[in-house]
Amino acid sequence: MKYNLVDSYGVDISLSNQSNRENNSHKQHLSNQKPVSMALMSWDVFMDGFHERMFDTKQKNEIKQILYFAGKFNWRNNMRAIFSENEYEAIVITDKHQKIIWVNDGFTSMTGYSKTFAINKTPKFLQGEQTSSETRKRIKAKIQRDKPFKDVIVNHRKDKSIYKCELKIFPLYGEETTHYMALEKHVV
Repeated sequence: MKYNLVDSYGVDISLSNQSNRENNSHKQHLSNQKPVSMALMSWDVFMDGFHERMFDTKQKNEIKQILYFAGKFNWRNNMRAIFSENEYEAIVITDKHQKIIWVNDGFTSMTGYSKTFAINKTPKFLQGEQTSSETRKRIKAKIQRDKPFKDVIVNHRKDKSIYKCELKIFPLYGEETTHYMALEKHVV
């Protein structure tokens, strides 16, 4: 019979059919040792790409969700090109009347508002005192042109702090525009 144990110092020891005296001798020897700190190189190597892989997986799942919507609403936009050519943290999809139908996790990270809170609201709930009325008018006029555009707006998080947000808004269309998608990222 063979047992593999890890002692309190993280040392992997193997005990087979040894007498109690031999086992106690091992334990006594280990209890007299001082712990030694060592870098876990394999963990470092693993973690190097871990966050990047998680981000890529999350992004693929978001694109998959949007492709589902594209099929459901018969959008003709080249979604893969949109995502390959644009960086973003948050995604917001609204209907024709700017009511939010879907947001990604990045939206929650950026704004502090939950996905459930955002659904069926317009993005206006992110605006506040520091949001310029000129910027609001400019964005509204660009949306009415029904063409993709980029702009920067000052928004307010749930905790009332402000942030500058770069918006890239894309009309989503079949025969005509049915929805809008905003790719957003925090800018300094």
